[in-house]
Amino acid sequence: MTAHLVVIDMQRVFADPGSEWATPRFAEIVPRIQALAGALAPAVTFTRFLAPEQPSGAWRDYYARWSFALVRPESPLYDLVPDFADPGPTVDATTFSKWGPDLAARVGEDVLVLAGVSTDCCVVSTALAAADAGVAVRVVADACAGADDRSHAAALHVLGLFSPLIEVVDAAAVLASV
Repeated sequence: MTAHLVVIDMQRVFADPGSEWATPRFAEIVPRIQALAGALAPAVTFTRFLAPEQPSGAWRDYYARWSFALVRPESPLYDLVPDFADPGPTVDATTFSKWGPDLAARVGEDVLVLAGVSTDCCVVSTALAAADAGVAVRVVADACAGADDRSHAAALHVLGLFSPLIEVVDAAAVLASV
């Protein structure tokens, strides 16, 4: 399988336990993502979720609720964590889904392998959008983390319903295939 790893939003805002967007199992998935990135290099792209300069539509209500996150893209809040300080190619987006022309150009005809945070938001959004575009998607369950364990499991269950467009796999299976 020719695969392209996309690491979703491994940023300080989701890693910091004091953040309103903290992902409790963030640190646990870092070693698996590092192993996947090492094995699939150079076919690896990182993403960052950023606030828009001026929210519009429903995003106005979203940022009214999460006003702490309405900061400029160069804010340390949106930096990738130090474990991924020099990630190589990075795609930024102001939407939950990172699938779009920039990421599609990076992935090409490869199988899209997804890891990162959060399973129940940006990972699921990206997986569904890519699958709708006809891309084969593999979500690495043990290299993703959600807002909590229940939400993570629920998102993985829903993603599994999209088989064979989306397959839920583990890191060992991905590593064994490269």
